[in-house]
Amino acid sequence: MPSGKLVFAQLIECLPSSVFANCVSRYSGGYPMRSFSHWDQLLCMMFAQLTSRASLRDITMCLQSHGSKLYHAGIRGSIARSTLADANEQRDFNIFRDFALHLIGIARPLYAQESWRCNWSKPSTRSIPP
Repeated sequence: MPSGKLVFAQLIECLPSSVFANCVSRYSGGYPMRSFSHWDQLLCMMFAQLTSRASLRDITMCLQSHGSKLYHAGIRGSIARSTLADANEQRDFNIFRDFALHLIGIARPLYAQESWRCNWSKPSTRSIPP
C-alpha cells in the first residue's frame, strides 16, 4: 500500500491559506455553509481543472469515486452536485479572482526570465472556443 501524501495534497500545501482566508472575509456574506466551505469549493474546482472535468456531474462523480481519499486531499466537506452548483452560483467570484491574482503575483517574478514566459502586458488575442 502506498504511503505518503497524495500529489494533490502536496500541491495545495503550497497555497497560502491565510491569503485565501483574507479574501473570504473580504467578500463573504451571502452563502455560509457548515459542511462545504469556501476552501472546499476552491479545492473541488482546482481538482476539476487539473483532471479536465467538463461538468458538475463529472466533477462530483470523480470526487465521490475517491471518497476515502478526499480527507487526505484536503477536502473536508461532503460533495454533492447540488451543493457545488449552489456554491458556484451564490458565492462571490471575487474571492477566487483575488486569490488567483495573488498567486499570479507570486509566479510572475519567478518566471520572468524564462524563454517561454507569457507576455503579461498584452491581452491574449487567441479566440476562445464556445
